[in-house]
Amino acid sequence: MLSDDKIIALYCIVDDTLKAMRHYEDKKVRVSDSEVITTAFVSVLYFGGHLDNGRHFMKLKGYVPGMLGKSRFCRRLHRLSDFMLALFFYLGKRLKDMAGAATYRLDSFPVAVCDNIRISRSKVLEGEVFRGKHAAMRRYFYGVQVQVLILDGLPVEFCLVPGAEADVRALGKLPLDVAPESCIYMDAGYTDYGAEDDLFDAELIHAMVQRKKNSKRKDAPSINFLKEHMRKQIETDFSCIKAKMLRSIHAVTQNCFLLKVALFVIAFTFDQIA
Repeated sequence: MLSDDKIIALYCIVDDTLKAMRHYEDKKVRVSDSEVITTAFVSVLYFGGHLDNGRHFMKLKGYVPGMLGKSRFCRRLHRLSDFMLALFFYLGKRLKDMAGAATYRLDSFPVAVCDNIRISRSKVLEGEVFRGKHAAMRRYFYGVQVQVLILDGLPVEFCLVPGAEADVRALGKLPLDVAPESCIYMDAGYTDYGAEDDLFDAELIHAMVQRKKNSKRKDAPSINFLKEHMRKQIETDFSCIKAKMLRSIHAVTQNCFLLKVALFVIAFTFDQIA
C-alpha cells in the first residue's frame, strides 16, 4: 500500500546509504540524487515501472516540488544506473555482514521483453541469445534471466543474463561474497561439481545443489528432503518481485529495459527494509 510513511522511509534509507558511501553531488542541483532514486523506486513499486507516472506523483504530492522534466529525469536516472547498482551491493554487503554464516537461496526467473509472436518485430532486444526456456513452466520466452541470491527473503546479489544462458554460468558471474560456512541452496540447473569443490576449498561455502536422478553425487534421503524444503521459499520471494511488474515492461531501448528490470530487484530490497 502506498503511504507517506513508506515513501519517507524509502527516501531516508536511500539518503542515509548514500551518506554512508560518502557520495558527493553538486550543491547546485535542483533535485538531489536521493530524490531521483526514490522517485524511480516509487515508479517500479507502485506504478509498474512507468517512470513518468511516478515522477508526476512525487511532484503533485509535494515530495519533490522541483521535479525535473521527463527528458531530464530519464537522462539523470541513466547516469545514476551504475551508482544504483553500487548502492544495492553496498546495502547487500552490510546485510550479509550482519548475518554472518547464514543460509542463502540462489535461483533465477525470466523476464520477457515481448510475447513470442512479436519476437521478429522486437527492437529492444535482438538475437537468438535472448531466446530462452523456462523449464519449470515448460515454455519459451524472449528476454533475460534474473539470477538472484536471497537472504531471508531479501535479494543481496543479482545479475542479468541473456535468456539462452544456462543457470550454471551464473556461479561465475555472481560475486557470492558470503561468510565462510554459509550454505547456498540451488536447484539442479546449477550442477557443476568443479565449482562446488572450488567454493568449499577457497571460501568454505557449502553449495547445496539438488541432485538429478543420474547424479554422480547422490544425496541421502534426509539431505534431499532438506534441499527441497529450503528452496520452496524462493518461489514465494520471486512471486513478490514479479507481482510489481506489469504484463509488459515499457522500454524503447535495451539499456532502458535492463535498467527497469534491475530497478524492480533493487527497489524490492529497499522496500522490504523500509
